[in-house]
Amino acid sequence: MEPLDTDMEYSPNEPRRATPGNRLNYLLIFPLIGLVLVLIFISAAIFQFDLSGVVDTLVGLMMLFFVLLIAGLFWALAPKAHNP
Repeated sequence: MEPLDTDMEYSPNEPRRATPGNRLNYLLIFPLIGLVLVLIFISAAIFQFDLSGVVDTLVGLMMLFFVLLIAGLFWALAPKAHNP
């Protein structure tokens, strides 16, 4: 019989290395928001909801989400500061 390998190797507690596209996963919220907006417009067309009172709010939200998307792209595609 061979002796059991009882030598334990301790590895330091370090965070996992992030893959380059890991930050891009946070941007998947924007297509979900767009899908919700499209569903609102489709339901308004089918069920004849009156959206005239909230059009300004929806356009403002779409402009805000566009600016957030551009800022998120700059953040997600920026090189990391702690590269060895």
